[in-house]
Amino acid sequence: MANRKTASRPKRTTKRQTPRGRSGRPARQRHAQAHAAARDRSAKNTQSKSPKKWSHHVMETSDAMDLEHDIFKTGSAQAIADSLKQSSTQSRRRKGTPFQSAMSMLNFYINRAGKNLPKTRRDTLQKAKGKLREAFGRKP
Repeated sequence: MANRKTASRPKRTTKRQTPRGRSGRPARQRHAQAHAAARDRSAKNTQSKSPKKWSHHVMETSDAMDLEHDIFKTGSAQAIADSLKQSSTQSRRRKGTPFQSAMSMLNFYINRAGKNLPKTRRDTLQKAKGKLREAFGRKP
């Protein structure tokens, strides 16, 4: 093989000048600053309105099943499990098995409620999971 000589280029000592506007900042920084200011303005406008919650949209339009109104807010663990079983077995809008649909809706409600769910209600819903497993003949 022939030896190749690598041509070494002299290093630039001068810095490339970027066009600057009246503010003295490069265009990229001016754009980012303007974008941040617009984002702050729009955030202030949306805070006054109540934000739309995606979880409400999921409950209304998902293909999971049709639930009894306010079933998670009232009733015992057994009543919740019975209602979920009935809804999931009768629903034609579900994609998985009736057990999967029922359990996913119960978990969805528990997870979306988060820290706002009182401990007593959370315990009731956790018991409803066990009752739901029993109702479908699954191991607890």
